[in-house]
Amino acid sequence: MIDVIEKADRSSLSRFAEILDVRSPAEFAEDHIPGAINLPVLGNEERAEVGTIYVQDSRLRARRIGAAYVARNIAGHLQGPLADRDGAYAPLVYCWRGGQRSNAMATVLSQVGWRVSVLAGGYKTYRRQVTARLYDGLPPPRVILLDGDTGCAKTEILGRLAARGVQTLDLEGLAEHRGSVFGAMAGRPQPSQKMFESRLLAGLEALDPARPVVVEAESSKIGQRMNPPTLWKAMLTAPRIEIRASAPARAGYLVSAYGDVVQDREALAAILARLPGRHGAARVKSWRDLADAGAYEALAAELIEHHYDPAYRRSSRTDSRLRIGVIDMPALSDAAQEAAADEIASLVAASVGTV
Repeated sequence: MIDVIEKADRSSLSRFAEILDVRSPAEFAEDHIPGAINLPVLGNEERAEVGTIYVQDSRLRARRIGAAYVARNIAGHLQGPLADRDGAYAPLVYCWRGGQRSNAMATVLSQVGWRVSVLAGGYKTYRRQVTARLYDGLPPPRVILLDGDTGCAKTEILGRLAARGVQTLDLEGLAEHRGSVFGAMAGRPQPSQKMFESRLLAGLEALDPARPVVVEAESSKIGQRMNPPTLWKAMLTAPRIEIRASAPARAGYLVSAYGDVVQDREALAAILARLPGRHGAARVKSWRDLADAGAYEALAAELIEHHYDPAYRRSSRTDSRLRIGVIDMPALSDAAQEAAADEIASLVAASVGTV
């Protein structure tokens, strides 16, 4: 027996021990339900081939070839990833629109004896619900911003807050970008906007609405990914906790935190070449010379003085958000970060009922 579910919200999906996305790997890579595993019934090239034959040649031939691929791939999944599932296995299966691919997989799995469910409308149903929640229906979270100059270890401190049980949302982690001109992570392209929104919605829905959530202060874009209006509007008016550290301490920290960028000379040169024109050709050349000489801490200090801090000061002059605390960090060592996390956790706890 195959069950059909109409919704792809958190409560509907939580009852399934496993969610099977049977779309092609390329479709899965663009976006998928968080936690789903990809068991494609048609691979990327197979799907393209069948689609071309369907449009340009013969629908019957396309269906016959497609059915052969589907049968072979499902057999491989039964003998591979699904080989150890017991009799109580009850997965949810979905494809693009809840059509032939998901029904083919569900039919075979149900014949094995498993209780299978299919998502009506497939991924398109899920995507509509993500958009509706993020852009229309999700209550704004109670945000506290973790603010401060570039290089203050805000991301690391955010992780230390989470370890203390403080409710946090790591936007840079979800977007796989450190939120600055040097923020791209080596070997890790950013997720699609759709995937970022899927991850973000899952994070937001896991929050306790009665408690504040600490979020690192970001612009409306993290790399190339846009913050949806519900969260961005909450961030625009959120109270903030500011972290302060000296420029030399921040320069040393940046060299360590951006080690992947430092090690890739070509990528570093390309980023320096893209810096805004207001710095002038001579200054950018001097920065390239520092990079070529391996003087990375001196380069970081220059960027702090002439690029990052001026931009932060410009934005700070017009920032009317309430500041509920300032954390002065004489150093950015692990011990100093732990002490800062303790102070911030106390400020967050004291804010409950007022934020």
